[in-house]
Amino acid sequence: MSSDKITAPASVLWRFGSVLAVAALAGVAVLYGFSGGGKEAVSEQCAPAVEAVARVAPLAHGEVAALLVAKRPAPLVDVAFQAPGDKIVHLSDFRGKTILFNLWATWCIPCREEMPALDRLQTRLGGSNFEVVAVSIDTTRLERRQIFLDSIGVKALSFYADPSADVFQKLKQAGKVVGLPTTILVDPQGCELGIMPGPADWASDDAMKMATAAIGR
Repeated sequence: MSSDKITAPASVLWRFGSVLAVAALAGVAVLYGFSGGGKEAVSEQCAPAVEAVARVAPLAHGEVAALLVAKRPAPLVDVAFQAPGDKIVHLSDFRGKTILFNLWATWCIPCREEMPALDRLQTRLGGSNFEVVAVSIDTTRLERRQIFLDSIGVKALSFYADPSADVFQKLKQAGKVVGLPTTILVDPQGCELGIMPGPADWASDDAMKMATAAIGR
C-alpha cells in the first residue's frame, strides 16, 4: 500500500472502493447494533444524545443517507492519537463540542476523495461547539500525509494522526470500524450519534444540515 505506483485504472479502484464501502455498511450495521429490537437503557452520560439523535435521524438522506443513526447512543471508546506538535490527545479532550471523527489514510482513494469536503465542512461550521477531527492512520511514508493535505489545499483541518493505527484496531475491536474511510458523529458528552462506513460528500447541503442539527443550532 505504500507503493508510489497504482497500476489499476482509477475507475477500477474507485469501483473496488465502493464495493468495500457497501460491505462495510452491511458489516457495521450488524456490529453497531442497528438491527432493531432490544430495550437496553441509555446511560445517564448519553441521555442528552437521545434528543440529538431525534434531530439527526430525519436528515440522514441524500448525500448522507448511508449514516447509521444510533438507536441507543453509547459512549465511544476513548482512543488516543497525535495532535499538532506530536501532543497526545484523547477523544475525551473534545468533550463539550460535537465532533465528526474521521479515520483516513493516504493510500485510501475514497478517503482522498472526501478530504476536501471535510475541510469545507470544518471551514463552515468549525468553532467552539463543532470540529472535524480527521485522523490519519498511515503507518509508513509518514511525510506523505502533510504533503497530500497541502497539495489539495486543506486549510481548516487540524492535523491529527496515529502512525501506530491503534485507533483503528481499538475501534475495530469495539465493532465500530470495518474499513476506511469511517466517520463517526459524536456528541459533546462523547456519545455516538451515528456512523458512516465509506465516503460521503461532507460539504453538501445534506451534510451541513445534519451536522448543524447535531450541534443543536
